Amino acid sequence: MSANLQVLISVTVLLGLVSCEPVFDIKDPAFIEGCVREHNRHRTSVRPSAANMRYMTRDEGLAWAQAWARFCVFKHNIHLREVKRMHPIFTSVGENIWAGAPYSSFKPESAVKSWVDEVRDYHYDTNQCTKVCGHYTQVVWADSYKVGCAAQACPNGVAETRFSTQPGVIFVCNYATAL
Repeated sequence: MSANLQVLISVTVLLGLVSCEPVFDIKDPAFIEGCVREHNRHRTSVRPSAANMRYMTRDEGLAWAQAWARFCVFKHNIHLREVKRMHPIFTSVGENIWAGAPYSSFKPESAVKSWVDEVRDYHYDTNQCTKVCGHYTQVVWADSYKVGCAAQACPNGVAETRFSTQPGVIFVCNYATAL
């Protein structure tokens, strides 16, 4: 094989590796454990502490968040409130969505933290929000004990975001019982 052909093949392979979009495997034990651990870490840090906070575990059915994430649109699933449409056991399912760009901006821990940071707009005494805090309340809702998360690389951007024309990631977590 000629030296020029070897260089051409090497460059082609390297460009393919560099431009590949990430693949997020919802069955990857490290991804699952990271998502569940991060939720429980924040749930156990709630102040004042909850007397009845349940430990959260993964639910395979809720990991169908992947089906919605594949649309690469920053909007809630239109079927969330349809009884048993989202899950065979739970009558309703809650949902949090995070999106970011570039691909390297995504880490499950950072996405969950961004939801939990909404605590600044939540007032425990009145159970009211001064701004958006529904993501926070869903993460720390004491009766939620199941979660399923999924991430999707969106090479053409995440619609309904300010970075809709550049490659990004959408991260969706579904919860039961729902808030």
